[in-house]
Amino acid sequence: MIENERDCRHEHVINIARQMMTAARTAPKGKGVDVIEVALVTGEELQQLSETMLQLAEETGMKFFIRDANNILQAESVVIIGTHEHAQGLNCGHCGFSTCDSRTEGVPCAINSVDVGIAIGSACATAADMRVDTRVMFSAGLAAQRLNYLEGCKSVYAIPVSASSKNPFFDRKSPVQTIK
Repeated sequence: MIENERDCRHEHVINIARQMMTAARTAPKGKGVDVIEVALVTGEELQQLSETMLQLAEETGMKFFIRDANNILQAESVVIIGTHEHAQGLNCGHCGFSTCDSRTEGVPCAINSVDVGIAIGSACATAADMRVDTRVMFSAGLAAQRLNYLEGCKSVYAIPVSASSKNPFFDRKSPVQTIK
């Protein structure tokens, strides 16, 4: 039997993305409280994510959303990582307020935000160990948050995953497309 890499690449990349999700889940947490959510986006939902990014570009005027919306369509999948809002009760002041109770509505617990960053780092390290290409994207994460792909989560980030002869997530050119 001869198995060509091109014939099994998609399945292989999806399996690596699943390993990335496990790495995000098992990443250390600042207080040991797990408020992280992780999911894998493929297929029709990946197209929906791209379309939502285009809508965000139109709404915000931020043209990099257009570039990123086209860019994620070059991925085999996108891993999304976010956090539920849960004040850790440490009164540490890292969020800018002296106590957890004095935080203004919408200000995230800094420990939750750090936990998302650690999970992203663990996921990307796993991808690097497996020699697939990734890029952390705020833009795709914001679109995933708007679509509520991680129900009730805030601070959602996205990591598109690809295995091709050239990393599609670097040396990117912005498309010539205007925002209405």
